[in-house]
Amino acid sequence: MKVDGKHYRSIWLDADGWSVCAIDQRRLPHEFVLAKITTCEEAADAIRNMLVRGAPLIGATAAFGMALAMRDDRSDPGIDRAYDMLIATRPTAINLKWALDTMSAMLRRLAPSERRDAAYARAVDIAGEDVTINQGIAAHGLALIEAAAAQKKPGEVVNVLTHCNAGWLATVDWGTATAPIYLAHDRGIPIHVWVDETRPRNQGASLTAWELGHHGVSHTVIPDNTGGHLMQHGMVDLAIVGTDRVAANGDVCNKIGTYLKALAAHDNGVPFYVALPSPTIDFAVADGRQIPIEQRSAQEVTEMTGRTADGRIETVRVVPPGSPVANYGFDVTPARLVSGLITERGVLQADGAALLAAFPERAKQTNN
Repeated sequence: MKVDGKHYRSIWLDADGWSVCAIDQRRLPHEFVLAKITTCEEAADAIRNMLVRGAPLIGATAAFGMALAMRDDRSDPGIDRAYDMLIATRPTAINLKWALDTMSAMLRRLAPSERRDAAYARAVDIAGEDVTINQGIAAHGLALIEAAAAQKKPGEVVNVLTHCNAGWLATVDWGTATAPIYLAHDRGIPIHVWVDETRPRNQGASLTAWELGHHGVSHTVIPDNTGGHLMQHGMVDLAIVGTDRVAANGDVCNKIGTYLKALAAHDNGVPFYVALPSPTIDFAVADGRQIPIEQRSAQEVTEMTGRTADGRIETVRVVPPGSPVANYGFDVTPARLVSGLITERGVLQADGAALLAAFPERAKQTNN
């Protein structure tokens, strides 16, 4: 996608052919900074500390981390060390494990002398595959937006509500939930996005709003608790969110607060869609109750960072000293509340049979 007219991906192989460049998402929306990742340890730190975030991008970063590890130690124990370091960074997003399993299995089939070049080639492929998958999500999700537009009077906009950041910054390019939105915008469909701020890290306000604005998509940032009110008053035509893991039965794990949006949508008859790339499906998990929920630092809740009136970037405390904090990073939306799963192979029912029929190879990989 574009930043002020120039195309960027969220992560890419640098011109030197071995180091990795990524947008430092911790600095957005106030500063646009590119970071260079040169070791497996730096890749792990980038994932853990959310320099990169979003399930697909975490997977791509982990793949590049394995490639960087092969520059230093191409032995089987070297593969194990890199795998263990990277898998420990974030527990909820299944794309991390998928990418590491893919890289590890491929590398173990090769002689150590072949592993470095093969690792880089496969990491680049994983990043490219993510872009292709998201373009498929865009095409299938576009039909839903077109259907909503067809119900409007000429010139009326389609209002889409989203939560957290499932945009191109959470993937390699295009995004998941935003992919149909960008395609609709680029094709001239009048569209407007209600952007949940998404406390506590404010990924909606700081990332989704930033990327929509830089690409020229009409949007409005709203407090997290506003969505239900908008739905009650007919101001939301459909909701599209992303996901970090989808269970075998169609339950969806996404950023905390997604479940409440799904409940509000269900109560008001608003279609609630989840956009996902196939590596996000976890056939090894029967339902959402089995998905580990990451609990993150209390500091994300107690402090906020922003730009002051005189241009300084400052961090302030917003919670009284001594008050305990619970910071659950994700929640689970039951499949019964999901209108459809937007995938690269079409819009599916949110149930196990539909997932299995569309992605039998994913289930086979899990069983093996």
